Amino acid sequence: MPRDTLIIRDLPAAERPRERLAKDGPGALSTAELLAILLRTGTAKESAIALAQRLLAEFKTLRGIARASVEELSGISGLGLAKAAQLKAAFELGKRVADPGEVRPAVHSTAEAAALVMEKLRYEQKEHFRLLLLDTRNQVIAISDVSVGSLDRSIVHPREVFKEAIKRGAAKVIAVHNHPSGDPSPSEEDRAITRRLAEAGELIGIELVDHVVIGDGRYQSVKAK
Repeated sequence: MPRDTLIIRDLPAAERPRERLAKDGPGALSTAELLAILLRTGTAKESAIALAQRLLAEFKTLRGIARASVEELSGISGLGLAKAAQLKAAFELGKRVADPGEVRPAVHSTAEAAALVMEKLRYEQKEHFRLLLLDTRNQVIAISDVSVGSLDRSIVHPREVFKEAIKRGAAKVIAVHNHPSGDPSPSEEDRAITRRLAEAGELIGIELVDHVVIGDGRYQSVKAK
């Protein structure tokens, strides 16, 4: 019988993903093995690892799986609604780990700002424009959602951007948005929006510290450009 059709419990203990994770840590496992742990079981014709490999082949990358809807995932033969829900729940938990929640981290660099939102934004299929609201010590008061969709001057209006900042008594703000392409290189529109927000912030007394573009594991500062 081919090894990819074996049930995981029929594999030698040293080769089972869960046992290997417990012994060597999650970093020792392949992406397919980590997915197999989430899937738990395969089908009558293939193991959970083989199902995970087929899932990766179907959506090309782990990022592709993260972006897929429950309907798209459950449409894969052998997956079903329960397994699709397990995968979506795991990816959502990964996003929430990056959420500062009740903790109020201080942000003193572009890298620190990017780290706060990277896992939330890097897999989004639309552009999300958010604002980090900071106090006088650069501690994060809140992360405010401003708009969703392709960025343009009518959507990202200074009035909407600074409304929550004024309400929360923020002293400074950092604008962040993602590029679904994965390339964080600022566009001319990004630069124009940054200039408008910086000018508006100066008028109302709330400093625009930075504008960070999030890509897939990469980021760039529009203001630095």
